[in-house]
Amino acid sequence: MTPVFQPLSLADQRLVDDFLRRYPPEISELTFTNLFIWRNYYQYRVAVVAGFLTLLAQQPGKAPFFLPPVGEGDLRTWGAMVFQYLKEQGHQPRLSRVPASLVEPLAALPGVEVLFDRDNSDYLYRIENLIQLSGNRYHSQKNHVNRFKKNPHWEYLPLTPELVAECLNLQEAWCRLRQCDESPSLHNEEQAILEAFQHIDSLSYRGCVIRMGGRVEAFTLGELLNPHTVVIHLEKANPEIQGLYALINQQFLEKEWGAVPFVNREQDLGEPGLRKAKESYHPESLVEKFTLFTPA
Repeated sequence: MTPVFQPLSLADQRLVDDFLRRYPPEISELTFTNLFIWRNYYQYRVAVVAGFLTLLAQQPGKAPFFLPPVGEGDLRTWGAMVFQYLKEQGHQPRLSRVPASLVEPLAALPGVEVLFDRDNSDYLYRIENLIQLSGNRYHSQKNHVNRFKKNPHWEYLPLTPELVAECLNLQEAWCRLRQCDESPSLHNEEQAILEAFQHIDSLSYRGCVIRMGGRVEAFTLGELLNPHTVVIHLEKANPEIQGLYALINQQFLEKEWGAVPFVNREQDLGEPGLRKAKESYHPESLVEKFTLFTPA
């Protein structure tokens, strides 16, 4: 039977959350919040195929791909079905963002090739390290945080609907500085941020802001990815205030997630500056991801 996919919407939240609760994911893409706020960019569609929650990305003008399956059952049957679906649509079969734990059974499909996807592999850190910032390797970040703590002309506030307008003011100012309209990636990120704030009462994330001089100058949001890991979806700070990213990173983890062992701070997308910044926090490991496909 050919799967029937429907565009992802808020109506799918219970379905998606139920699968993710029963089968906790490893990769940062697999929370309902993340899928929902990026749904317009990736044009996500959803179905249950062979007992697995199945997500199809079909960006206009780009080759479609499936995210890794969520569930329990015969992975080879699932893989054969979704590969056949793409073939019938006239596309090259492709699975993207596949964690290492699923590569072996899915790579057993006929003709499948596997590529390591470094640019989309997630950075995993010990939360204790990012709270304490101990030792020489965190010297720079610790100095930034201590400077703020010695001159406490700022306040930490949990994110609430009442703070959304101030967060959007920061986002607008940030985009003026960074010329978001001239960068497809920054424009798409801005749209995801707007979706997150517009649906703050429906989505299951936590957030915080740093306010200085009566204005929100930084915000972040994240949620549990699995029982041992929180994932940070978005983080934004006034780039003209040195050390503000270090402060909100440390404060959010300390005040909201101190009982969780690990934090996933998502991927670097192959951007040199972002890779340098993520590596400067000394990850515990990478959550490696792979692309599986059959050659044309």
